[in-house]
Amino acid sequence: MQAATTLPDFSQPLPPFNPGDGQGRVIQFREALREAMSEEMRRDKRIFLLGEEVAQYNGAYKVSQGMLDEFGPKRIIDAPISENGFAGLAVGAAMYGLKPIIEFMSWSFSLVAADQILNNVPKMLYMSGGQWGCPVVFRGNDGAGGQLGSTHSWCVEGLYSNVPGMKIAIPSNPYDAKGLLKTAIREVDPVFFLESERMLGDKAHVPAEEYYIPFGVAHLRREGDACTVVSFGRPVNFCLEAADELAAEGVMIDVLDMRTIRPLDIDSIVASVRRTGRIVVVDQCWPFASVASEVCTQVCERAFDWLDHQPVRVNTEDVPTPYAKGLEYAYLPNKEKIVRAVRSTLHGK
Repeated sequence: MQAATTLPDFSQPLPPFNPGDGQGRVIQFREALREAMSEEMRRDKRIFLLGEEVAQYNGAYKVSQGMLDEFGPKRIIDAPISENGFAGLAVGAAMYGLKPIIEFMSWSFSLVAADQILNNVPKMLYMSGGQWGCPVVFRGNDGAGGQLGSTHSWCVEGLYSNVPGMKIAIPSNPYDAKGLLKTAIREVDPVFFLESERMLGDKAHVPAEEYYIPFGVAHLRREGDACTVVSFGRPVNFCLEAADELAAEGVMIDVLDMRTIRPLDIDSIVASVRRTGRIVVVDQCWPFASVASEVCTQVCERAFDWLDHQPVRVNTEDVPTPYAKGLEYAYLPNKEKIVRAVRSTLHGK
């Protein structure tokens, strides 16, 4: 029978979130991920990390650097280049009481393991009548990593969020990366944890004390009354840049960092829209059937009477990811696109 998994106590207040103010301890995004895994592995001997080069070479992006020395080869395990194989191993391990953390070098490669992670992991608890779950954390780099071409730049949340039975966390900064990953590891449900190669070197304040960020609770990063801007993951930072530019013009906007999209904190979005009357959703997925599309739909269903302008989406362009640096920038959401989108809700242009 599976060993019990206990969720953390979320009743305690979170330590202060102080992005970029130079106060307190400042570490990299990758270091925040490493701390989260190491702290939970010290707490629970059932947890192990499995992935390509996570042991001998400290991972392709040095996230697991030094963990082999502390936890040994039975808990920090190099996998062969077979995502389908080691994702399947995680299914069996989780069913029998272990707590696997599976690192995909890129979420683009998770497509090879789609049968395991979409057809087995999220359905096991339901199909077994609640007897067997699969509390696996699948984590790794998601989205365009910088001139990696079309097949290595998948942004999978638009595709995977359609499947019930798992949770999806997408941090935008080191503080959230640590708090959300610690919660993910304690979760009773499987979690897809989507990082960004381009953010791994980002530095920010991360408290030394233990903390957990609950899923399904958005973070209001900027406050204003002109428009609601909703995003998650790396594009949140573009939204903050856009908010600064608009503020210089006297246009103050709400910027909501969703932190998780499964579950989605639609209540916070609706509350903001009821104040601003406008919404722009920024999403690095392709536009058709994207997370942005779902958010816009739910806003129309729940807050239509408060809208003064139709919802606007800012997605990647509806083409395969280009390789050329300038084209890749134009393809992705960016500050300029977000500023134009907000202005369109205010002036109809």
